[in-house]
Order: sequence, then structure tokens, then C-alpha cells
Amino acid sequence: MKLFNRLLLGIIFTGLISGCTKTNQPAPLYDNITVVDELVINENSVPIFPKMAALTTDTARRFSIDLPKRCEVNWDNQNVVSVVPSETIEMVQLGVGDELPELRVSDYEFKDLTVKRTLDKLLDGTDISVVEDEPLYEKISGTISSGSLSDAIQLMTKMGRAYYSYDATNGELHLTHRAKWLIKMPQNETIIMALLDAMHGADMRNLLVDWNDKTVIFEGNYQTEREVAKIIADISAKKYMLAWDIDVYRVYPRTDNPIVWMNLLPAFGEKNVKMSIPGVVGRALVVAPEINTKTLQEFMATQANVVLISQGTFAIPNGWQSRFDIGQCSREERLETDLIIGATGTYGDFAGRKKIDAKIVLRTSGGELSSFSIPSSVGDNYVIIGIPTHSFVTTPETLVSPYAELVVFMSPRVISVVDSDSGKFGGANELIGDALRDFLQD
Repeated sequence: MKLFNRLLLGIIFTGLISGCTKTNQPAPLYDNITVVDELVINENSVPIFPKMAALTTDTARRFSIDLPKRCEVNWDNQNVVSVVPSETIEMVQLGVGDELPELRVSDYEFKDLTVKRTLDKLLDGTDISVVEDEPLYEKISGTISSGSLSDAIQLMTKMGRAYYSYDATNGELHLTHRAKWLIKMPQNETIIMALLDAMHGADMRNLLVDWNDKTVIFEGNYQTEREVAKIIADISAKKYMLAWDIDVYRVYPRTDNPIVWMNLLPAFGEKNVKMSIPGVVGRALVVAPEINTKTLQEFMATQANVVLISQGTFAIPNGWQSRFDIGQCSREERLETDLIIGATGTYGDFAGRKKIDAKIVLRTSGGELSSFSIPSSVGDNYVIIGIPTHSFVTTPETLVSPYAELVVFMSPRVISVVDSDSGKFGGANELIGDALRDFLQD
């Protein structure tokens, strides 16, 4: 019996010691352990990412020096008419190599020969060899009565839609289909923008622009050269250019009702809403200068929440076409960033009056959304209303109210290009007051 009691006490004492020992053990280091593909993942783990393709990041791809010039509008210092001096826009071919020898060509005839065969025949007996850097198949025919060697080679290569460069050290005349050019642009940045937009419109994408010395470098073939030369000639010949400053808003009505746009009339007066132009979707209003970006926002704020989606400016030579990409100047990723605002316009006589005759087109990657033909006077603004935000929704369901809409405010400007040698340009870059009235009456 005593032995039994001793054993019982020994068991109880051992249990107490074991219990104390268990109670004093440290807490587990990790509360949650996740096992993925036999790897333990916890808060101290180094993240492991899948291997990605070697592509330019999206933010680096969208980097552009001219975006701040395109995507900002100084509404407090906006001139409806500006005057700039005309400047020569010069295009110079690069990489032509060394100067050719001063030789004369006379009574040289060629018929149905490739450029290389024609030049081989011409340069036979000289130390110059002709090298095709790429195959040239165009055949040419003609006669050169008299002229220098450089003029003759330039004529024949142009006939064959080819370009040459001369290496005097090795005595080689290289031929190729493509060449590189430098354009010496004017100093006025609005005209530079118009020139670049026109080149982009001709599907020229790889433009290297130096905004410091106002030059642009591009590469292309004979057709590219002709298109750029035509753009430069047309811009240089224009007396006027048109520009638009733009604000784009998304408007959320505060109630389950759309914005009552008829309230514009009592808010601003009937005389300040000059024209109403319906489109397939939406409506364009031509309004007086009293309805500007500030007063329009104040009016919309009485009925809805107003969010500025995008802002920017673009310019076109008189009679040309250009566009404004909302996504390029968007303040953040939104449904409407696929939208493009295209514009074609001329400034001049419109039934005996000076007008800006413009066509504004709204389109997305899915096609044209709406368009408006808008004749307006200098100083008038455009307000495009009634474009449902649901036009840009691509999912079956959305949290966006069916009464949310896109509103576009556009303010056109006229840029008068004046010959600085004519005496009409007095150095001013804007017209205000009596000078503006005189300009509009001319």
C-alpha cells in the first residue's frame, strides 16, 4: 500500500512537471504556413515571379517629350487669334557621303536599264565602282545632253527611286532604296505640332524630334520623301492654321435622371447659345465666349459630379485634318480613353462672312460614334453633350449609371501666318481689342 501511494505521487508529480514544461514552451514562430508546389510561403518569404518576355514596360513606351506640350491648356491665357511670322521649313538629306569628283557628262543616253547598269555604263573608265546595298529593279530611260556628274547621278537615282552615297576613300558609289532626312522646323511650337501631326497622319511613326534645336529626323523611301515634301510645301503655303484647346469630362448626375441641358438657356441667356447641331449620337452646341470651361463646369456642378478625364490641344494647317487622342492625355485609365476626336477645318469666307468651317468626328477602335459639321465665328466655343458613357462599356453589366455622359468642350483658335518681310508683322503674337476687330473685318 505504501509502495502504491509512492508510485501514485510520483506519477502526479511527473505530470505536473510535464504540464509546466509544456506551458512554458515558446509560441510557434509562424501562425499560418502555406505550401505551394512543395515550397513553404510565409510573410518572410522572397516573392517569386514568373519569367516575363523582354518587352518595353508600358510606362516607358508611353513616355513622350511632347506630351506636356499637347496635354496642357492655359485657359487663363488663351488667345483666339495669334499672329506668327512665316518661316522656311527645310528638308535636307543625310548620309550622302563625300562630294563626287568634278566631272562633266555630255550626250549620255540610256534605255530600259537598272540604275546600277546605267551608272556602271556612265562611270566606265573611272575609278568609281557602283555597289548595290540592296537589290534595285526599277528600269529607267533618258538622255543627258550636258551637266555635272553629281547632277547626272542625282537625276538617274531619282528616276529609279533610289538614293546614293559616295565613299571617296574606297571609290564606291552605294545605292539603296531608303534614306534619312533632317527637317529644320520653325520656332513656333504650334506649327511644329501641326507638322508632326500631319506626318503622323501620313503613317510616319519613327520621328526623332529635338525640341532644343527644332529639328526632326526620319527615314523612308522615295514615297515617304514625296509625302513629306508635299506636307512641308502645303504648310509653308498656308496663310492660316487652326488649333483647338479641349477639355473632356465625365458627368455623373446626382439623381436617377439625366442632366437637363435646357437649363443652359436661362442660365446663360439664349443669345449665348448660338447653334444646336444633332448627331447620330449626342448634340453639338455653338456657344458664345461667356460659356467657357469654367462657367460650363459651374453649370454642370449644379446637377452632377464632374470629373475631368482629359485635356489637351492640337493644330492643323488650314484645310487639313488632325486628331486628339483622349487616352494619350488621359489623367488616368478610364473607359473613354479609346476615344479619338478628329477635326477637319478651314478658316475663310463662308457665304460672305469670315467663319471657321469645321467637321468634328468622335470615333473609337470600333468605328465612328458621331460627327458634327460646325460653322462658327472666331471666339465661339463648342460644347458636345449627350454622349452616353455606356457607349464605351464593353461588359454586359457595369456600375456606371445609365445617365452618366461624356461632355467635350472645344475652343477653336486661328493662327495667322504672316510674311515677316512684308511689314505686316509687327512682332506681336496675339490680337486683342481693336486689333482683333480689324483683323476680323479684313
